[in-house]
Amino acid sequence: MSVPFSFEVFPPRKDMPVDVIYNTLDQLSDLEPEFISVTCGAGGSSANAGARMLEVASAIKNKYNRRSVAHLPCINLSRDEVADMLIELDRADIHDILALRGDRVPNVEPKEDFPHAADLIRFIRQQTERKFKVYAACYPEVHTEAPDFDTDLKHLKEKVDAGVDGLITQLFFDNNSFYYFRDRARAIGIDVPIEAGIMPVTKKQQVERMVNICGATLPIKFRRILDKYGDNDDALREAGIVYALNQIVDLLANGVEGIHLYVMNNVYVARRISETVKYLL
Repeated sequence: MSVPFSFEVFPPRKDMPVDVIYNTLDQLSDLEPEFISVTCGAGGSSANAGARMLEVASAIKNKYNRRSVAHLPCINLSRDEVADMLIELDRADIHDILALRGDRVPNVEPKEDFPHAADLIRFIRQQTERKFKVYAACYPEVHTEAPDFDTDLKHLKEKVDAGVDGLITQLFFDNNSFYYFRDRARAIGIDVPIEAGIMPVTKKQQVERMVNICGATLPIKFRRILDKYGDNDDALREAGIVYALNQIVDLLANGVEGIHLYVMNNVYVARRISETVKYLL
């Protein structure tokens, strides 16, 4: 059985027409991913952001005939807003959800209906039973708000027990972190598929921002790449692609259950990696 290989994209900024992403989706669809997931964009835990996500997710499913996984961050949504979103997803024939708490937005007071992703997952199951396939996020190097590894794993087990079908990891640059996390997760009874999230680095500022957001550590060999090529975008892009490919080759050799590529809407990067990976799956 082949290993699922998928992409993540984000909608255009709210000041741009949504159809500017269609050229990107045209080309990503041609690469035949298992699915394409759609974020709500920066600060996306809102009904407005959800509407734009829904439009892109619907295009993936109904225009490009690809499985579409809709991100559903709940921190700033009410129960009624989530219920409405589930109805809209069903109408659009989108039955795959990545259920997330979502990031806290500065100067925005979170709503109290869904304090944790597990609460959202339970609500989805109560409202729709098994109509949706539900994914959840996991953190090989511990969520930035978790006090320690064991506590983070405990919360992850709660999400899985609430009704998760599969997990997608946050990005990481050291495969050993993923293997340690996977072994510990299996040891406490987390038995759903775990797909590895890989982000090919194309710009130094990009990786610095993502590391600050998600807390991923940078191995020495990766820091050396940044030091050598960080001021040369073309060179860093190529080095980043090679580094990601090396990660993927190692992950596949060690039994990973899926590769989820954070392509940042970059078709060139997606194509370069896909052309190699298709020989390995």
